[in-house]
Amino acid sequence: MFEQSKAAKRRFNDGAFHSRYFVGKGIDIGGAPDPLAQYSEMFLGMKEVHTWDLEDGDAQLMKGVPNEYFDFVHSSHCLEHMVDVKVALKNWVRILKPGGYLIITVPDENLYEHCYWPSRFNSDHKWSFTLCEPTSTMPQSINVLDLAKEFSGALKLERLVLQKDFYRETADDEVDQTLTPVAECAIEMIWFKRA
Repeated sequence: MFEQSKAAKRRFNDGAFHSRYFVGKGIDIGGAPDPLAQYSEMFLGMKEVHTWDLEDGDAQLMKGVPNEYFDFVHSSHCLEHMVDVKVALKNWVRILKPGGYLIITVPDENLYEHCYWPSRFNSDHKWSFTLCEPTSTMPQSINVLDLAKEFSGALKLERLVLQKDFYRETADDEVDQTLTPVAECAIEMIWFKRA
């Protein structure tokens, strides 16, 4: 519930989002109904942020978006809905300028799904993500470090964080803590596109 807004509040206190990540012209993939653009006055380096959602077309393919067009590409809790994560990432990298930043958050399979599949909290999740587990019981699990290694030719991983803000370890597994206005339990990845 409003995961991008929770992240925006946290990111506001991090100077890198003001000086590097949210600078120039950007796109927010899967941004509705909680678009990054609503906070453009908080991140003064953002010159323009286009929200791309279902009515704009398939977020996996980004048809009609020119190559190397955006200074930053942002996506909050959208990648797990893609049919093919790697195809989506290739296209998200394609529309990003060299020297630009790709900022992505996805739910962590342990904190969000609690290792149940299919997801009990979002039936449209096609993939689950783990930061770095030796094995996963989830049939559609993606290890983020493996993903980063696969894309390392085009992208330099600058930041990889497991966000557990106001996440209660003792809460019942049947509870979707992200429905609260404060709990954030996600993997945040920030990549720099190599020249």
